Amino acid sequence: MTEAEHTRPSIRRTLLLSIGLLSLVGMLLLFFGAGRYGERAADLSYDRLLNASALTIADSITLVDEQWEANIPCAALELLSAAPDDRAFYRVYLAGGRTLTGYDDLPRPPAGLGDRTVFFDSHYRGEAVRFAVLRRAASSADRPEAAMVQIGQTRRARDEVARDIVWHVTGWIALFTVAILLLAWFAIDRALQPLVRIEQDFSVRTPFDLRPITRAVPTELSHVVAAQNHFMSRLSTNIDALRAYIAEAAHQMRNPLASLRAQAQLSLHQNNPQQWRQGLHAIERHSGKLSRLLNQLLSHANVTHRAELHHFKPVNLETIARQALHESVPLAEPRPDVRFECSAHDTALLGDALMLREAIKNLIDNAIKHGAGEDAPVQVRLEQDDTGLSLSVSDAGPGMSAEDCERAFERFGRGESASAQGAGLGLAIVKRVVESHGGRVILRSSPLGGLHVRLHLPKDAA
Repeated sequence: MTEAEHTRPSIRRTLLLSIGLLSLVGMLLLFFGAGRYGERAADLSYDRLLNASALTIADSITLVDEQWEANIPCAALELLSAAPDDRAFYRVYLAGGRTLTGYDDLPRPPAGLGDRTVFFDSHYRGEAVRFAVLRRAASSADRPEAAMVQIGQTRRARDEVARDIVWHVTGWIALFTVAILLLAWFAIDRALQPLVRIEQDFSVRTPFDLRPITRAVPTELSHVVAAQNHFMSRLSTNIDALRAYIAEAAHQMRNPLASLRAQAQLSLHQNNPQQWRQGLHAIERHSGKLSRLLNQLLSHANVTHRAELHHFKPVNLETIARQALHESVPLAEPRPDVRFECSAHDTALLGDALMLREAIKNLIDNAIKHGAGEDAPVQVRLEQDDTGLSLSVSDAGPGMSAEDCERAFERFGRGESASAQGAGLGLAIVKRVVESHGGRVILRSSPLGGLHVRLHLPKDAA
């Protein structure tokens, strides 16, 4: 694995590290819990022996003629001989503090002793010792009296038992943790197998194989696979559209280029200057048509690209419309009569200024070419309604039939009355721009007798 691959995020590594860390924390918690349990278990076992020894000694204490007598039986200390490494200490003393027998310097027990045996830990002669204290009550002729039995045992054996319990439990915990990690590795490997199969499926596909993924995948991957299938479907559609567009563009460019070449070859075989001049005019006409076609092809490609990016900003539609008028209306005579009216108070919207200007320029250019004349003005009107802005372009040309209106927005689609100079891309560009802004395009008969194109654009493009 390279350094770059090692630094990249990994689902397998993340899951294994998370499970391993969780197992380690659990192992530590169980280790400390086992330690406390081992201490309690050892104390419980050996405390019972201490309690039995204290009871045996207590049973041997008697009050005779108001004098306490303590005859310590051997059985009382033999109970503690099960731990050969341990030492035992005992003391029998009266409630006043006088020692009857045993070690007089044993640690004093906590105050408030009752009838039950009390256990406590202390240090004696450099070792940790566990003590049991039992109160033995009796009544004399004068007053009730009590004797105290204190017996202790070093903690060597019980600590050894506690450690043995801890390490046995820790061993099982370690085995359990290793088993969990191995099971997690196996489970993660099985869970990631669908990704491996998808990778293998893609690795053998050709660059043009954009079929959807049909393999069964877990629920967690279904949304990812669905999104990828949707993306491949869109990509396939775009590629098919691009192929069709390139084929149509090549077909549209073939005729002007063939005419241009034929006219040039014909002019080369002429000797009359007048015929040369006519040939040059024809070449200029064909080259102009080819230039317009190329410009519209580039405009359509640019609009399509920007429509996919969808980088919209606040723009002013009135300003864009006036810029489009300035760029579309020729200054040379005879200059067409193009009139602009704006009745909207607020012409701000969210959109792409370049795309909108390109769409409006195509509408004005089509109206000038097909519907403008000496007495036929082109009217551009910007209005506002409750849902957005409407920009309409009306001309007094021949208009379009219902059949032509249906295919007017197709690329290279042209009506029967269209000018031979048109490329058939203007309305296709307009439709692409308007739809990318969440609007719609309406074609109908113009009040001037020609064609009326109305663009409706929402204020906030989705």
